[in-house]
Amino acid sequence: MGVPERLAERMSMAEQHAYLRARFSRRTMIRGGAVTLGAVAGGAFVPGATAQAATPNRRPGGTGTVDGALVAPFGRHLAYGNDPRTEMTVSWQVPVAVHRPFIRVGAHPWDLSHRIDAEPRPLHTPAGVGASGDHTQYYMHARLTRLKPGRTYYYGVGHAGFDPAEPHLAGTLGTFTTAPSRSEPFTFTAFGDQGVSYHGLANDALILAQNPAFHLHAGDIAYGDPAGQGKTSDTGFDSRVWDQFLYQTESVAKQVPWMVAYGNHDMEAWYSPNGYGGEQARWELPDNGPDADNLPGVYTFVHGNTAVISLDANDISFEIPANLGISGGTQTRWLERWLKKYRADRDIDFVVVFFHHCAYCTSTAHASEGGVRDAWVPLFEKYTVDLVINGHNHVYERTDVIKGGEVTKELPVGGTAHPETDGVVYVTAGAAGKSLYAFSAEQSYEGHEKDVESVSSFVTVDGGRQSETVAWSRVRYLDYSFLRVDVTPASRGRLSTLKVRGIAETGETVDHFTVARRAR
Repeated sequence: MGVPERLAERMSMAEQHAYLRARFSRRTMIRGGAVTLGAVAGGAFVPGATAQAATPNRRPGGTGTVDGALVAPFGRHLAYGNDPRTEMTVSWQVPVAVHRPFIRVGAHPWDLSHRIDAEPRPLHTPAGVGASGDHTQYYMHARLTRLKPGRTYYYGVGHAGFDPAEPHLAGTLGTFTTAPSRSEPFTFTAFGDQGVSYHGLANDALILAQNPAFHLHAGDIAYGDPAGQGKTSDTGFDSRVWDQFLYQTESVAKQVPWMVAYGNHDMEAWYSPNGYGGEQARWELPDNGPDADNLPGVYTFVHGNTAVISLDANDISFEIPANLGISGGTQTRWLERWLKKYRADRDIDFVVVFFHHCAYCTSTAHASEGGVRDAWVPLFEKYTVDLVINGHNHVYERTDVIKGGEVTKELPVGGTAHPETDGVVYVTAGAAGKSLYAFSAEQSYEGHEKDVESVSSFVTVDGGRQSETVAWSRVRYLDYSFLRVDVTPASRGRLSTLKVRGIAETGETVDHFTVARRAR
């Protein structure tokens, strides 16, 4: 499915990309089915459909004359496909244009005979756009399908002149593990608002030590656009920040699927009308959302007994309205269809939803987003969503159990929530690496609980900020942190559990609680 070799030898990487885009589209390849290229341990690796990033100002970068042996790939990051049991995308970056990028995959590190062409997506940022100057980034994507569930695979990425199968490049190999075919215990981690910093590095090191099956990044990924208003007038934009971020994140993301939702700082308006052209060059995510081209960060997947839904809150944000209404309501209708489907599925116990803007938070910076409360919170309650994870506010905050805007059950540290009868728990986990915000009330976290009856805060509604006094703010921690969630399925009639922990950059546990649901 790649460029014919006789043509590839005469074409730059950017020219190969243009050739592939002209010949194939994401949707026609999906309709036409996959083409099997080979089998490893009973599974076949197939280059999947390609996402077409809307990048009208892209231009070919580089001539491809650099000796490929001198160019090392970096910034490897994984993402599940639509079915985590059988699909995985491997993405990476190279600093200059190369010829014939590819991936080798096998069941053993000494058996990487299956070589599959990768799709190049060069992204050009012209001089005059922010601080990045005239800069071209070269991203590669290889989508693998027909893998075996619950299997660990070895892979290496390369190009002409750099073959990871060569003995002296064995140290560049990575691994990934597909989701199991049946429910079994697993762990996942989550945070939002990381960017590039020493604190981001520290959190990544701790996350790797949790051995998660996957990681959720609830928006504001690299902060190439520090203004975060989603406008071409945003100042300080530097596309090279992404090079630093992907290098920083590689220690985890090269072996743990790094599943992203898009936040306000991820709307880079220079690349496409929806601001996501740059993200579509860098990421290849599941394409089962309502509009994979217009809303590329909206998708869902299932791992074991847990369904995960990623949403794009820029679509409903009153606070930062650059993309307000971009889906015309299709995202919310899509969300309800999937929530209804998952609640009817006897194999799925838990539904976890993650996105950027907070439904409930008392940070003095952004606090709560009224658009989320209006459009999605009623659906979360109707379909008894088990856990909602947000970023946006650079703090750790966790609510009591909420329904209809009111506390239905206090949830102290160590407590247990039953969503079927109690309501929904919301966690803001936005202290992954960027500078911290503040609270209007005292901190209260594990070992340092300071219960207060009410907290003064605000919610952004259509028309501006509206003050509110809330009773649902249970845990408030103002330092760098992330979430660990341990999922334990149970036999029919017994309680399956999500054990959720807030973990500080120091490794200290600052919060823990349980969500329990009776398995069907």
